[in-house]
Amino acid sequence: MEYFPAPLEKLVEQFARLPGIGSKSAQRLAFHVLGLPEEEAAEFAAAILDAKHSVTCCPVCQNFTAGGLCPICASPKRDAATICVVADPRDVVAIERSREYSGHYHVLHGVISPMNHVGPDDLAIKPLLDRVAKGGVQEVIMATNPDTEGEATAMYLARLLRPFEVRVTRLAYGIPVGGHLEFADDATLMRALEGRRDI
Repeated sequence: MEYFPAPLEKLVEQFARLPGIGSKSAQRLAFHVLGLPEEEAAEFAAAILDAKHSVTCCPVCQNFTAGGLCPICASPKRDAATICVVADPRDVVAIERSREYSGHYHVLHGVISPMNHVGPDDLAIKPLLDRVAKGGVQEVIMATNPDTEGEATAMYLARLLRPFEVRVTRLAYGIPVGGHLEFADDATLMRALEGRRDI
């Protein structure tokens, strides 16, 4: 039995399809949108369509851009000799927040995941190899997540990059700042010990 009119049910269903949104949150969002003035609701719908039509991938790094090169690839201040490989555009934002990295990026748009039917051909790997083949790249940093798929993707890319004789590194992983050793799992402690450095 439907509790809401069909158009409202459809709106709730669409919100529920978003990642991390359950049925209660979907209802809350749908009711919020219904409560918006007509003008604001139209702006909201237009923003979705505008983003869908105008956001594309940067022809160099595959990060999201509003046409042409992304701001990072277009900046002469960035170090083109270093490429940080990430799985998702959101990872670029996370690394940029640290303000410690000044090189370029390459976004794969996923990781190798046989369980989810994602293979190497489904990722933006060829553009990365083309960039490295052109020369000028000295280091490629693998910044995929430290889970099974992220590790497998990093190892696969490292093998593909070996013939180009560039330095391939992996992000160090360890104990988070403010964390306690007693709560760290064995793999994290092992990584922390392997990645130790002089102070």
